[in-house]
Amino acid sequence: MNRTATNDYLRREDPALNERNPADFLSRRAQALADSDDATPTYDERGFVVDAYDGDQFEREERAALRRVHGLSTELEDVSEVEYRQLRLEKVVLAGVWSEGSAEDAENSLRELAALAETAGSEVLAGVVQRRLRPDPGTWLGKGKAEELKEIVIAEGADTVITDGELAPSQRRALEDVVKVKVIDRTALILDIFAQHAKSKEGKAQVELAQMQYLLPRLRGWGESMSRQAGGQAAGGQGMGSRGPGETKIELDRRRINTRMAKLRREIAEMKTTRDTKRSGRRNNNVPSVAIAGYTNAGKSSILNRLTNAGVLVQNQLFATLDPAVRRAETADGRAYTLADTVGFVRDLPHQLVEAFRSTLEEVADADLLLHVVDGSHPDPESQISAVREVLADVDASDVKEIIVINKADVADPDVIDRLMRHEKYAIAVSARTGAGLPELLQLIADELPKPERRVDVLLPYERGDLLSRLHADAEVLSIEHRGEGTYVHAKVMPELEGELEAYLTNA
Repeated sequence: MNRTATNDYLRREDPALNERNPADFLSRRAQALADSDDATPTYDERGFVVDAYDGDQFEREERAALRRVHGLSTELEDVSEVEYRQLRLEKVVLAGVWSEGSAEDAENSLRELAALAETAGSEVLAGVVQRRLRPDPGTWLGKGKAEELKEIVIAEGADTVITDGELAPSQRRALEDVVKVKVIDRTALILDIFAQHAKSKEGKAQVELAQMQYLLPRLRGWGESMSRQAGGQAAGGQGMGSRGPGETKIELDRRRINTRMAKLRREIAEMKTTRDTKRSGRRNNNVPSVAIAGYTNAGKSSILNRLTNAGVLVQNQLFATLDPAVRRAETADGRAYTLADTVGFVRDLPHQLVEAFRSTLEEVADADLLLHVVDGSHPDPESQISAVREVLADVDASDVKEIIVINKADVADPDVIDRLMRHEKYAIAVSARTGAGLPELLQLIADELPKPERRVDVLLPYERGDLLSRLHADAEVLSIEHRGEGTYVHAKVMPELEGELEAYLTNA
C-alpha cells in the first residue's frame, strides 16, 4: 500500500475527515523556539534576559549531545542506553479511536501523540483515526481495521504501533498478533519519556515505581520455558520423581517486582521527609511560596528563567522538566518568596505517575499561590486547563489561589486570549519569549502573596539585632527610631512573628 492508499484509508473512516490532510495529524514540531545555543545572555535593569529568550540553560549542552543522528551504525563501544535509543530511531505508525468529541478534537489528540512519540526518539510515519462508539474489547480497533493497520505498517516499513489510549493487556496482545510488530499504548510511551528525562535520584525512583506499577499486570509467560515447576505433562511426561519445589518464572518475576516496588516506596518516603523538612523550614521563616504548574510544553521553565534567572533547561519538547526546581525571588518592596517549577501535566496523565510523583506535586498543594501556565497558541487551551485541574484535584491542590498565565501571547490568536481572559477570574497574558507582560505578572504576584497585617510597636534591646533583622526581612517596617534603651520599631508583621516579639511590645 502506497502513501495515496494510506490517505484513502483515512478518508474512508468518516466523512468529516475527508477535507483534512492526514499529514496534519503528525506534528513534526510545535512552534520552534528561535533560540541560540551560543548566545551570551544580557540583562536589563529589571533583571530580565535580553536577546536570549529562555535565559541560561545549563542542561542544554548535555541534552543536545544525545540528539538523534540518522544513518549511523549502533555497533559502537561505550554507548549509553539513551544514546542507543536515539540512534536506533524506531519508526512508528499512530492509531487512534475517535469515540467522542469533534473531528478537530481527534486531530489534536493524535497530533499530541505524534509530539510525544518524537520526544521519545521515534520517527512518525503515518497516523490513522477510526470512528467508533467505543474501542473494541478484542483488538481495540476491531479485527477488520486491525488488518488494514497491518497493511499500512507493511507499506510504511514501520516497526512499532502506538495507540492513542491505554490498552488492556489482552488488547495489546491481540493487536500485536494481527499487525506483527510491537504495540505500545499512550501510557507506556509517556513512561518511556519520563525514564529518559529523569535526572535526580528522586525522579528516577518515582519513574521506576510508575513503570513497575504499569508492568506488573502486563507480565506474560511464554509456554513451558517459563515454568520452574515439573510434574505431569509439564515435566515432559517424566512423571513421578520429577516434581520440584519453586515458582513459575512469571511468579518469580512478580515477586521480584513487588519487592522492588516496596523498596522504592520506602526510598521515596525518605526523600519526601527531606523535602518536607525543607518546606517546613521555609514556612517557619515565613517565606511565601509560589508554584508554577501547567500543561507540558506550555513554557513553565521559560517563565521561571525570566522571573528568577534560574538557568533551568528549556526545550521545545514535551516533559523536558521532570525534576522540580525551587528558586528564591523578591517582590519590588523587598519581600522574599520562592518560585517552584513542577513537572508538566498532560491529558489522561497515567495514574501511576500521579501516584509516584505525589510527593513532588505536594509543592503545588502547599503553595500560597499557583501560577497556572497555559499555552495561548494551542488549538484548544481550554482542554489543557481542564486536564491540569483534574490532576491538581487528585493531589488536593484545587483550593490554592490560582492565576491563569496565558503564555506565548506573541504568537497566540488575540481572540483566543480575549476568550480566556473573559472566562477566567484571574488571568494575565505574557510572553516568556519577548518579556511582554512579565512586569505586570511580578506585580500581580506581589499583590496576591500573603502580606503582614498585624501592627506592632516594639522596643528591641540593642543585643537583639537578630529580631531587628527578622523585621526587615519578613515584616513591613513603617518607622524606626534609635533610643537610649533600644530600637523602637513600628511595623506590620505576620502572626507567627508577632508571637516572637511579644516580650518587647510597647504602647509608645
